[in-house]
Amino acid sequence: MKSLEHHLLIAMPSLKDPYFTRSVTYLCEHSDEGAMGLIINRPVDVTLDDLLRQMSVKESDFVLPPGVANQVLMGGPIKPDRGFVLHSAMEGLSSSHPLPEGLMLTTSKDVLATLGSDRAPRHALVALGYAGWDAGQLEQELAENAWLTIPADPDLLFNVPHDQRWELATRRLGVDVWQISSDVGHS
Repeated sequence: MKSLEHHLLIAMPSLKDPYFTRSVTYLCEHSDEGAMGLIINRPVDVTLDDLLRQMSVKESDFVLPPGVANQVLMGGPIKPDRGFVLHSAMEGLSSSHPLPEGLMLTTSKDVLATLGSDRAPRHALVALGYAGWDAGQLEQELAENAWLTIPADPDLLFNVPHDQRWELATRRLGVDVWQISSDVGHS
């Protein structure tokens, strides 16, 4: 099995699951034991600055840096009360998991406390919950043509507006996704 860690899963137009319809999911982990990722294009009804104030992480007089999205995302249906921060690499974060291409995944609020300061990561997105697949489940969904994949691109992760990520990700495949059949065939 080839790992799809640091790839984007792009939902096929035929995928009708309410959590994943027209979703783009960044795969943080993928192994024989399963997969874990964050949906990167589903905002929730809370801004990051409001969330940080509610958590007493920041006061009212801070400003988010340009590379940090102010919108909190619905990262997936599993543990929606748990926060995840996907961000550019930083030193001194003991609870962060390193990812390829200079990214990190953090579940503690220590990275949140840096936002609005000169210690903040250059890029960051905050998600509540995550998407997960048991061993072999993602591979089965890929075989059933539920997903397309492309290597992750920091520009798409952090700079493209949320509502444009699915469309732009599909265009990066070099085909018109609406003309791809979801039928699985064998020759």
